[in-house]
Amino acid sequence: MSSAKEIRSRISSIRDTQKITNAMNLIASTKLRKAKAELDQTRPYFNALNAEIKRIFRMSDKIRSPYFYPPEGSTALDGTYGCLVITADKGLAGAYNQNIIKETMKMLQDHPDTKLFVVGEYGRQFFTQRHIPVEHSFLYTAQNPTMQRAREISTILLNGFLGGSWQKIYVLYTDMKNGMDADVHLERLLPFHRAAFYNRNNDDSGSSQTIFEFEPSLDALLDAVMPSYVSGYIYSALVDSFCSEQNARMNAMSAATNNAQSLLEDLQMQYNQVRQAAITREITEISAGAKAQKRKKQKGS
Repeated sequence: MSSAKEIRSRISSIRDTQKITNAMNLIASTKLRKAKAELDQTRPYFNALNAEIKRIFRMSDKIRSPYFYPPEGSTALDGTYGCLVITADKGLAGAYNQNIIKETMKMLQDHPDTKLFVVGEYGRQFFTQRHIPVEHSFLYTAQNPTMQRAREISTILLNGFLGGSWQKIYVLYTDMKNGMDADVHLERLLPFHRAAFYNRNNDDSGSSQTIFEFEPSLDALLDAVMPSYVSGYIYSALVDSFCSEQNARMNAMSAATNNAQSLLEDLQMQYNQVRQAAITREITEISAGAKAQKRKKQKGS
């Protein structure tokens, strides 16, 4: 059994660790609320963009755009794919990073001709250490998703897509469904299916029969709107991933704090037992010494 001094040292160390995990829990909670608030502020703009894209498709069935599959339906697009992988900058977030890496490796196995675009230091380090080529690594932190960074990412992805460097673009991110669960999503960003926007039976504005005139043309207008929509999609993925990371870190730090409390209770019980045993031993030694002195006096008399 450990000595009382060793147990006190362990108790002090665990209490210090508990303070750190509790602080990290509170920090993650604050960051989560801030990110959600920023996303809510930008959401109305992109909802309006979505409504306008739907309006454009309601006006014509024959619009052709490089951002969409052709009107006659989806075609097999074999060739090089691009994939934006969103990870965290560090660990201590449960299985958050491992789940993203697992899905990325699965995609590389299913389609080896995939170019990776990585956000987050954890992903950059993982692929570098395993000599997995990365087409472009965005060297800014995943801890501060902004609309400007989303535009920079979308510009690089769109330039390659419109230039024919890759046939499809995917986004691999984590979506927080509720306060407890988060799922890894592999979504095809480009090209879009028209069915995602075009639906004559679903009129969001209540004026499906209204005739609009678009200048210079529906195709040109759609091509001008889609880059902003793609940027908004990427920004939403960045924020969703960031919120999921903070939620995972909150859960991990909460579990660590609770485990530390359980360890403290066990160690406190061990300390009490060691201390009680030491007191009992001292009392026994004092009592034995007193008896020995008493017998010595009796023999002397």
